[in-house]
Amino acid sequence: MTPSTLEQFGLNRPESGDDVAVPFALETFDSRGRVVRLGDALDTIISRHGYPEPVARLLGEAITLAALIGSSLKFEGRFILQSRTDGPVSLLVVDFDTPDGLRAYARYDADVIAEAVRNGKASPAELLGKGILALTVDQGVHMDRYQGIVALEGHEGLEEVAHTYFQQSEQIPTRVRLAVAEYSERGRPGSRWRAGGVLLQHLPETGISHMPDLPGDGDFENEATADPDFVEDDGWTEAKALLDTLTDAELADPDLSSERLLFRLYHEAGVRVFEPQPLVERCTCSAERVEQMIHDFSPEDRTDMVVDGEIEVVCEFCSTHYHFNPNQF
Repeated sequence: MTPSTLEQFGLNRPESGDDVAVPFALETFDSRGRVVRLGDALDTIISRHGYPEPVARLLGEAITLAALIGSSLKFEGRFILQSRTDGPVSLLVVDFDTPDGLRAYARYDADVIAEAVRNGKASPAELLGKGILALTVDQGVHMDRYQGIVALEGHEGLEEVAHTYFQQSEQIPTRVRLAVAEYSERGRPGSRWRAGGVLLQHLPETGISHMPDLPGDGDFENEATADPDFVEDDGWTEAKALLDTLTDAELADPDLSSERLLFRLYHEAGVRVFEPQPLVERCTCSAERVEQMIHDFSPEDRTDMVVDGEIEVVCEFCSTHYHFNPNQF
């Protein structure tokens, strides 16, 4: 597709690359959404922990999903995606610090993961197992905190969990696609992690347009019962069908920009893209925050923290080591 063709769709700027969220609208289908492409930001988060390949892929999907949702928030705060399960990956935590910061980590049983890989039972659903996925919007100390919880039954991946969440908590027809891959780049040693994701929602002029826009605008705890007489809009059916033609390879392709991907899917119906929003790997830990945390412990607890004459704290997100003299508290 030539630059002039891109201009036909209102793109009068350079195409976006990695580590961005690109909002878009499908006016013919009464739908809109976002595309997220993650490169260096994702690779930095995953590589610093040396996760096994299946864990890295699962965490990559969680980070991408959090970026798709979190980048839509229009206030200062945090979006937190967290799973607690009985599976080999017992905990996933992704923090999205508005407007652009991502950090994440996973806890897992290395021996069980290795056994699962040997037995061919290392799919995302099998790694998660049974438990819950909590999606939380924290708007700060002076605002309400919203949380939606989805039960994990041991047979859902994160795409399916996202669909359940939006159906129950937001009542907005939603389609999510996630893909994570390893790529080798010319001139750079080894392989690097990257990911792509699309979140598509149906928001017609009447009816459902009065529902909450995205997390942060509504009460997460109200679950809706599906209307047995509901008839799906033809435009939404077509928009979903076109999205379902998207392959994982296309979604994670470093040479296929978000704009070209959208035009490839929706050029016949018409797609409007908006300015990309940057995404960065950024941990919010600091020596001051860790020091305050230690100060809040009791003297007895601080004494138990002392090893070789000092208190050491390691950030689970970014692996930064902080060292303190116990006598300063």
